[in-house]
Amino acid sequence: MTDELAKNNIQVATLAGGCFWCIEGAYNSIQGIEKAISGYMGGETTTPTYEEVCKGTTGHAEVVQIHFDSTVISYRQLLEIFFSLHNPTHLNHQGNDVGTQYRSEIFTHNDEQVDVAKDILAEINENNTFDKPTVTNISPAVTFYAAEDYHQAYFKNNPENQYCQAVVSPKLAKFKKTFVEKLK
Repeated sequence: MTDELAKNNIQVATLAGGCFWCIEGAYNSIQGIEKAISGYMGGETTTPTYEEVCKGTTGHAEVVQIHFDSTVISYRQLLEIFFSLHNPTHLNHQGNDVGTQYRSEIFTHNDEQVDVAKDILAEINENNTFDKPTVTNISPAVTFYAAEDYHQAYFKNNPENQYCQAVVSPKLAKFKKTFVEKLK
């Protein structure tokens, strides 16, 4: 993390929970989020493209990198939101999206994030929050590749897209009802 980010209480979180359009749309509507950027992480190739990642051959996951003000929203709160936005019990798929690029994974940027991620996963499993155990991985953050420009703020810019209407819109509507006090 750069000194400038730390000075302004801005931290970075990177989360993979299926299609990045859903996750990014939700996080960009929350107080304390400076920006949420759709992208790719966790693969073997450099400068992956959307087409390559969709084929499932690069090893990357679709992720959202979140820059957040830790005095407004905590990393734990980001993870609580994350687990409400996708099903962490499905291995390598969310809804109709299937492949390792749609896995559930928390990419941590420091030891504190590792501890918080482990704690919340343990609580979720101990409390049987979901009907099955979670399959969410916790991994150290590696190189983040921002997705192509047309993927940024995709739902906001393409609300009439068929996928957005069928999948993103209902998911975000449910999210906004649950986290109304956190919305911008």
